[in-house]
Amino acid sequence: MCGIVGAVSTRNIVPVLVQGLQRLEYRGYDSCGVAVWADGLKRARSTSRVAELIAQVQSD
Repeated sequence: MCGIVGAVSTRNIVPVLVQGLQRLEYRGYDSCGVAVWADGLKRARSTSRVAELIAQVQSD
């Protein structure tokens, strides 16, 4: 099963996307990721929990 969260904004939308992924996380194990257009395509992916994705996004 998959869950998709999407948004369009002129501000930093990553926290909203991550929050949406966290709300879907209760469904069980799945991979997750975010992709944003900010002076070019930027993406982060994780085959683990959303918390790992958050750490990856914060380090970028």
